[in-house]
Amino acid sequence: MDKFMLTERTTLRRLPKRGEFEREAVYKILDEGLVCHVGFNVDRKTFVIPTGYARVEDKLYIHGSPASRMLRALGGGIDVCVTVTLLDGLVLARSAFHHSMNYRSIVAFGTATVVEDETEKLEALRAFSEHIIRGRWDEVRQPTANELKATLVLSLPLVEVSAKVRTGPPLDDDEDYELPIWAGVVPLGLAASAPIDDARVPDGIKPPAYALDYRRS
Repeated sequence: MDKFMLTERTTLRRLPKRGEFEREAVYKILDEGLVCHVGFNVDRKTFVIPTGYARVEDKLYIHGSPASRMLRALGGGIDVCVTVTLLDGLVLARSAFHHSMNYRSIVAFGTATVVEDETEKLEALRAFSEHIIRGRWDEVRQPTANELKATLVLSLPLVEVSAKVRTGPPLDDDEDYELPIWAGVVPLGLAASAPIDDARVPDGIKPPAYALDYRRS
């Protein structure tokens, strides 16, 4: 299917015209983001935890220590809500009321499960590394058996998903367009600075190209 099916939870109530359900568009946002927020309820208490993630085809993976309360709770099969937001610009209108932001966001609902298969687990860890900085996985030492045991990986099928997107200039009331006030968009984006060597890097080893030219797109 090229589109995600609308459900009661993914149907947009406010500004539905900003909704996006095309699978390719949703995946593009996920692939550009770096941090997701995972919401869940345990013992009648609600938590929202930021964490890294990676997408492999139609699955979202998160990982961490088996001692993590979040991962232990999610691995038990409870419902979760995962969000990712990319902020693209500040929208400055002529009136305070119409100020806004340009953004691309994802909301996904589902039930996460523990990845038990070692091959899938290793592939998920490779995906984490490549999602953060492409090319790094092939250069570094691979996880040992003990390191794999010390890492819990969860898989969330991407089935109940929606995106919401705002682009473009401010939308003012007609009578406000004549006001002598600047209006427009201040574009925002993630920009990397020059790599900083670790103090114990041996002499003669230079930062790789993927670190020197790092960018998200």
